[in-house]
Amino acid sequence: MAQQAGQDEYNQYWRTVINTMQDGLMVVDPGGLIVSVNPAFEELTGYSASELVGSPCTLLECDSCDYPKNPRGVLQCDLFKKGAIQRCRCTLRKKDGSPLYVLKNAAVIQGPEGETMGGVETLTDLSEAVARERELVSLRRQMGMDEVFQGMVGRSPAMLRLFSLIESAADSDAPVLITGESGTGKEMVAEALHRLGRRAKGPLIKVNCASLNENILESELFGHVKGAFTGADANRMGRFEAAKGGDFLLDEVGDLPPATQVKLLRVLQEKVIERVGDIKPIPVDVRIIAATHRDLKELVAQGRFREDLYYRVAVVPIRTPALRERREDVPLLVEAFLKRILQRSGKDISGVDKAAMDLLLAYDWPGNVRELINALEYAVVLCPGGNIQPDHLPESLRQEPSQTAPAQSPAPSRGVSQPDERERIISALQQAGGRREEAAGLLGISRVTLWKKIKAYGIQIENQIK
Repeated sequence: MAQQAGQDEYNQYWRTVINTMQDGLMVVDPGGLIVSVNPAFEELTGYSASELVGSPCTLLECDSCDYPKNPRGVLQCDLFKKGAIQRCRCTLRKKDGSPLYVLKNAAVIQGPEGETMGGVETLTDLSEAVARERELVSLRRQMGMDEVFQGMVGRSPAMLRLFSLIESAADSDAPVLITGESGTGKEMVAEALHRLGRRAKGPLIKVNCASLNENILESELFGHVKGAFTGADANRMGRFEAAKGGDFLLDEVGDLPPATQVKLLRVLQEKVIERVGDIKPIPVDVRIIAATHRDLKELVAQGRFREDLYYRVAVVPIRTPALRERREDVPLLVEAFLKRILQRSGKDISGVDKAAMDLLLAYDWPGNVRELINALEYAVVLCPGGNIQPDHLPESLRQEPSQTAPAQSPAPSRGVSQPDERERIISALQQAGGRREEAAGLLGISRVTLWKKIKAYGIQIENQIK
């Protein structure tokens, strides 16, 4: 009797210790079924003991666990293969679906003769530590000028050269030509030039040359007088005048019609404009920043862009590197964009799994940074919490390059035949379900450029929707 009483007292002692532990504790049998949990484990996960006991430990969806099948085809907890798990940082899923960040330790429980009786696992809550780490990382990114420059993220040699060139060109009044593929941040470069330049107190006026037809474009650029054309019922100031004392961004300058090219050349040479329907010269005080994804030298060779205008706008050439030319910046970009996306979505996603990051680093990104942002938006929608896994990424990133090339190729450049270009557009439209904006992102071109090509090739969008 005394021995039994002593054993009961001993058992009660350990039950008290376990129940007052701050760390969560779970015991599983050799098949991975939960045998018991302590109150701290219930509090951490949101499950009651009655909901957990008898359930498989896979219920908790731990991202560090592996469940291989035994020879009989039955799932078996990986703990019993490894023998122990020490100081493993991992993410579990709470009952309400939110992630639980923990430090896990686990060991196999063996009987007197070395037989496996089960496993015991303890969980230390790391939620506050993870929150502090995120805050510190955010502060480092904000203060680290080697990684963030005027809102642009990167520390690759290509980006450091770009940052240096922007600083050098900012104070000059010489025209700047920004070239680069769609989605590489040409507009951000223009904004940085303006903020850092001597004209920062003046306005930065923008116009997209590809989005307007010739008549409307000239009125937008130079203004018009009353009666200049049907509907011109009052004098109107153009954007060149509105940009007085500041900078003027001509986006997609390669799409300027010939007549407008002549007028722009006069602005650069004489610093004057004439409103549509008027002959009175108006002086303008602006620095012109031009941007294009096209090869202007090739357009000059084809007779589609004036050579004298090219040399006027390209006094200071700046090229924005494609994302595939600075792959080492991908993790920085992922972290920066993921933070912004999560602020809007409210989801509790901790980061990107290594396997998923490897896919992001290996991909060629024909749509550049814009396509990367779209991929992360997609992943956040699919990921319930914890780390973004490979299967949360768009399918195109998980396919072999040979499979993705037709739909993922960038905007056609010289040497690409029209039939090939037409097929690429059709393939992208089919993959995007007919949505022009998404198809443009896949092709790495602007929506306006895609629309022009659709009309030029006579592509019927409704025929491409599957």
